[in-house]
Amino acid sequence: MIWVTSLNRSLTLCNDCLDNIARHNDDLNAFITITPDEARKQAEIADAAAARGEWLGLLHGMPLALKDNIDTAGTITTSGAEPWRNHVPDEDAMVVRRLKAAGAVLLGKTTLGELVFDVRSKNPIVGTARNPWDFERSPGGSSGGSAAAVAAGMAVGALGSDTGGSVRLPAAHSGVVGLRPTHGAVSNRGVTAVSFQNDTIGPMAKRVTDVARIFAAIEGYDSGDPYSRHHAYTNFLGELGDGVKGLRIGIPQNFFFDDVQAEITAAVMSVADALVDQGARLVKLTLPDAERTHLQTSVLIYSDVAAYHRTLLETPDQMTAPMYERLRRGLDITAVDYARALDFKARWRRTLALAFEDIDLLLTPTTPVEALSNSDNEDLHSATARVAQFTYAGTLASIPGLSLPCGFTANGLPIGALLQAGWWNEPLLFRAGIAYQSVTDWHLRTPAALKC
Repeated sequence: MIWVTSLNRSLTLCNDCLDNIARHNDDLNAFITITPDEARKQAEIADAAAARGEWLGLLHGMPLALKDNIDTAGTITTSGAEPWRNHVPDEDAMVVRRLKAAGAVLLGKTTLGELVFDVRSKNPIVGTARNPWDFERSPGGSSGGSAAAVAAGMAVGALGSDTGGSVRLPAAHSGVVGLRPTHGAVSNRGVTAVSFQNDTIGPMAKRVTDVARIFAAIEGYDSGDPYSRHHAYTNFLGELGDGVKGLRIGIPQNFFFDDVQAEITAAVMSVADALVDQGARLVKLTLPDAERTHLQTSVLIYSDVAAYHRTLLETPDQMTAPMYERLRRGLDITAVDYARALDFKARWRRTLALAFEDIDLLLTPTTPVEALSNSDNEDLHSATARVAQFTYAGTLASIPGLSLPCGFTANGLPIGALLQAGWWNEPLLFRAGIAYQSVTDWHLRTPAALKC
């Protein structure tokens, strides 16, 4: 299966994206670093290959953006942090190598939260990313620049990284599709971490078909990543249109629809209706202890990030005060707290394993609230607890999740629905997402502010 829309016109697509970057990046600050010369060179190579009847791979000529915690050889990679403001890696991250091998065109590096640990992409070091639907709002974080770039037509697709929701949340708040893969499916080698046991790289795009193709290009075992896992996927790209007939869609009756904006609940349930119309059926279920998942995941993430940045924490002048206060929370967590969180993780995984015996997919809101204001000074810990309370549950279980645009709030801000599946069932998510997008056009909407 090839990316037919790009074949023979890669340079045109590349230039379209670069033109949009030139028009909109001053407003959105989606990109930190832009590499137009290298991108055009890659696009010309793709077009020359097509003219010879050659295909470079799954991503032949597709213009992509990279979150700036992903190493790129010879191109600055800041990780949104003062210590790495001028850091230029010697080697590409494994995912970058795989993108290049698949024929992608790489446009540059996108804005992110400081130290990859912020739900608003509000960054005083590399600048704050802004939401294409409302410049006064956040596009989400920490992969906010990647999501904003896709939403604004600055890239066909992008990579982000997701610990507790940093692909899924920006996708929801920016009106694009975002995948958090099964943990271990995609190599994290060459990527600045938050929590090794929870981090994963994930693709974003407007269309589920493009997300699926990017995932197919970057997944795979990497012996250089100790958290990478062996798994042989079928050739699922040929099965993307198989539909949802007979699939069981689980609707939780506890926690996941509590304290959610009413218009968000209505939009998410419209996804259920659309899938039922195509032959799926709904199953109500209860997930015991779901309300505890955010706290227990936080114990693990805060401990891991404090360990990862232990030396940096000794020089607090190398980060902003809010980030220092957030990171140091991990130093106060005890070994007993950590052990209890690991025990809860094992029990939660068992809860979901049992649930997936009775359902195929789980449907919830991606987040209970619309995009946050960039002028909001709520502390990082509280903002995360409010925005990411539903995404932490999937993180803790290491299951894949796909956020789909499914409507808008009264303020004109995108709404995301989160479909989750059992381990290694990304292909099922793609089938459901494509079925939904075949009868809706939310993913094709363009922010009014960008039409001027």
